[in-house]
Amino acid sequence: MASSMGRSFLQVAATEEVILKIIKHCKEFSPALVTGQLLGLDVGSVLEVTNCFPFPIREEDEEIEADGANYQLEMMRCLREVNVDNNTVGWYQSTILGSYQTVELIKTFMNYQENIRRCVCIIYDPSRSNQGVLALKALKLSDSFMELYRTNNFTGEKLREKNLSWVDIFEEIPIKVSNSALIGAFMTELESDTPVTQCDYDRLLLSTKPYMERNMEFLIECMDDLSMEQQKFQFHYRSLSRQQAQQQAWLQKRRAENMARKAAGEEPLPEEDPTNPIFKPIPEPSRLESFLITNQIANYCNQINGVAGQSFNRLYLMKSLHDK
Repeated sequence: MASSMGRSFLQVAATEEVILKIIKHCKEFSPALVTGQLLGLDVGSVLEVTNCFPFPIREEDEEIEADGANYQLEMMRCLREVNVDNNTVGWYQSTILGSYQTVELIKTFMNYQENIRRCVCIIYDPSRSNQGVLALKALKLSDSFMELYRTNNFTGEKLREKNLSWVDIFEEIPIKVSNSALIGAFMTELESDTPVTQCDYDRLLLSTKPYMERNMEFLIECMDDLSMEQQKFQFHYRSLSRQQAQQQAWLQKRRAENMARKAAGEEPLPEEDPTNPIFKPIPEPSRLESFLITNQIANYCNQINGVAGQSFNRLYLMKSLHDK
């Protein structure tokens, strides 16, 4: 197993071809969620992504999953035959309004990082990109979280011991997009002489209602999920208090019984009975789900804050133009 230092890297370098392939694949199938393989090289502190290919959309079926694995191996074999980088460095996936922080993503990360020294997940959000932002980010699991995940012990005591909070699950890695000289020259030729483009006009659209509404709906759902998680912990602590009260009552009864036995000259009974159900420890619920939900809530709040701030700027701009 690679050490934690061996897994760390500072930057993801991707070519413009990879970025365009990811965007094209995710937008073509939106709002369906899609994934694909990232290929490249691991060079020093930089993870270079030089190629990618999409995974076929599959259903929950073992035969179809086996076909998907065969498809992946066949694609990598074909790329190797034409002398293209075929080293797996991670995967990419699409998301809707940034709702990617799930247990499934963590499990996929762990499967990759147990076999690959360093890997990354590039996430693209078509719905957010429609608001004039390139919603593309590269993520990896933090070393401290991976260490704790292997023990599968997300109790409050263990989290305090490791000093791990909900913001320490994922680490965002900066992405550097590189263009070849020929591509740069070609893009320069494509630029129009007019200083204003349609994209500049799109940035002045005042309507953000659909995007804000969906963010609020997802945020409300997350708040409901977080409330359910809190109810689990409240039930756990109530059960713990009830058990402690039962243990105390049983202990007082046993001590009174031992005093009577001692007065009668008999041997006292032990004050602990492992076979008694009231002495069986009550397992504490895992805090992983609540951490992920909290992380997702923070993500939705940041998106709403960003869109609302831009909307106010446009409204003030239009008000100033209208007053003049």
